[in-house]
Amino acid sequence: MKKKCVIFAYSSIGYECLEELIVQGLDAAAVFTHEDDPGEEKWFRSVGELAEKNRIPVRTPGKLGDAETQQIREIRPDIIFSFSYRKIIPVSILDLAPSGAFNIHCALLPRYRGRACVNWAVLNGESETGVTLHHMTARVDEGRIVDREAVPINPDDTAYDVFEKLIPAARKMLRRSLPSILAGTARGYEQDESGATYFGRRRPEDGRIHWRKPAREIYNLVRAVTHPFPGAFTFSGGRKLFVWDARPHDGEANVPGIVVSSSPLIVGTGAGSLKIGRAQWEGEAESGGDELGLPEGAVLGKGGGGTS
Repeated sequence: MKKKCVIFAYSSIGYECLEELIVQGLDAAAVFTHEDDPGEEKWFRSVGELAEKNRIPVRTPGKLGDAETQQIREIRPDIIFSFSYRKIIPVSILDLAPSGAFNIHCALLPRYRGRACVNWAVLNGESETGVTLHHMTARVDEGRIVDREAVPINPDDTAYDVFEKLIPAARKMLRRSLPSILAGTARGYEQDESGATYFGRRRPEDGRIHWRKPAREIYNLVRAVTHPFPGAFTFSGGRKLFVWDARPHDGEANVPGIVVSSSPLIVGTGAGSLKIGRAQWEGEAESGGDELGLPEGAVLGKGGGGTS
């Protein structure tokens, strides 16, 4: 008899993992996903469209409450899966799956629990991350680990590049672990709490560049939030400037936030300098850094509130 499952999923990892469950012949009784945010750049495949194509009922509730709990209770799922779903699934729902509830988290747990883990890993200059399949419990990202799959973060990878590596890694890991999940033997092992780290969500305003930081840290920020994310930014002459591509530049240390060369565009930082390759004045088209019209001696970081 096929195992009946309810799936909570979004984004490309959600798409790939749902597709794997379909290929493996599981009885997908319902898919819970999200309505796309019109203010967010859509760079991923649609879970809802895949589910509808395969005649799986799709639900997009704004929150998971009593009504959704009752819907799932009536389905009587054996297993619950969560793949890149953005809301916390309450225990009242998790407890409805007698064969367990399983989540794929985009980090190598117990490190990087929480939100925006890929962006944080790139921002922090990590050389490796991965995906973790774990049991879901009342405490987010703290359940027993069933499996993990690591991927490298290269020095010039953006967060998007890392996400692209995690998509096939997640599907590979799920395929490898499904037999034990279906057999009820995927007990897993406890996480080492001494190695746990937590990170919160990132907001667009968190992309502000602080020029007193070292060039390497600013570079990591730029690649962590560049397209398709909101971007790193600074101010000059009261105008907001998005920096989409930059590299640490060899040379003498310079005054933080001061343009030391306009072509190529090079800006001083707290340690070394930064060469800006692609940037964009707010409301204008993206261009090369040397096309922005910033003269030598121009000051970046002033304006917009806050300090840089």
